[in-house]
Amino acid sequence: MAAPSSQHGRLRRILALVRKESWQVVRDPSSVAVGIVMPMVLLILFGYGLSFDLKNLPVALVMEESSAEASAAVSGFELSDYFQTYPVKTMAEAERLLADKTVSGIVRIPPQFARDVQNGTAEIQVVVNGSDANTARIALGYAQGAVGTWLAREAAQGMVLNSGASINLQTRLWFNEANDSTYFLVPGLIVLVMTLIGALLTALVMAREWERGTFEALFVTPARPGEILLGKTVPYFILGMLGLALSVIGSQVLFGVPLRGSLWILIIVSMLYLLVALGIGLLISSLTKNQFIASQITLIVTFLPAMMLSGFMFDIRSMPLVIQGITYIFPARYFVSVLQTLFLAGDIWAVILPNAAVLAVMATILMTASLFATRKKLG
Repeated sequence: MAAPSSQHGRLRRILALVRKESWQVVRDPSSVAVGIVMPMVLLILFGYGLSFDLKNLPVALVMEESSAEASAAVSGFELSDYFQTYPVKTMAEAERLLADKTVSGIVRIPPQFARDVQNGTAEIQVVVNGSDANTARIALGYAQGAVGTWLAREAAQGMVLNSGASINLQTRLWFNEANDSTYFLVPGLIVLVMTLIGALLTALVMAREWERGTFEALFVTPARPGEILLGKTVPYFILGMLGLALSVIGSQVLFGVPLRGSLWILIIVSMLYLLVALGIGLLISSLTKNQFIASQITLIVTFLPAMMLSGFMFDIRSMPLVIQGITYIFPARYFVSVLQTLFLAGDIWAVILPNAAVLAVMATILMTASLFATRKKLG
């Protein structure tokens, strides 16, 4: 009968620790702010404020010919949501507007454009401010799209080029038919939310308890190290899953981001990543035992890599090979890959299983290391 009694006593101690920590989380305004308010703030800021799409890009429109062909060509720019056209009379005036940054580009229709269209040698000059290389690259892509729209429309009406072949341009985007960067950003935002709750908040709170001597008080109780660790992490685990629920609901209600994969798979993989984040926070706080140092280290090893080196904002394949190799160290890389796949592509097991396995291994190692670091001892 001793074994059942021992198990019952262990369960009572764990529940008591969970209850105590839960009340502490509820009474702590910073925990509520990070766990509930911060996910919604980040979702709104990233969803509405941050976008890789350019809208209403101001361009100067120089039409050196007023033919029907010229008007049809520039209609692709005038009717596009990506451009806001400003008609000017001369190229010199357009260049002045570009120099003083009134406009970001110039679209020029040269003289004798209609004749060149009939001969199949027509050209449209597009000049873009290249001080921001990424913006310039996107703007040029949009300009090519506007010209392609005009060519497709003319081809549908029977326009024939020199070679005798009509143009028929057909394009399709997989996984993100709306070509909206919000679809790409919002799923990755879940990584930041769970990193904040799991790693940063946990590291701060635990380091504060080390500073105040709360852990030393727990060490003189019958509670074992594993029970103390479990009692401390369960409330923050629940808080992290609440942040996940708010992020998923917000992505659906506010931005209409599709969730094409299984919700249960999303929950399971998110639980694995949350365990990894909790393990990192517990380990850092146990080793440093100082709030300021713990916060700085946690930001460096979790939050910044989650934003910069996970594929959340920047494509890893475009990074130098050395940096690509470093990204494999950070768990956020694997979680971002799974999230983007589940939201936009569906249950692609060739992506989900390997990344989930890595997260599971990391969670096991980090939680074991955290248990060792917070073993029952004084000081």
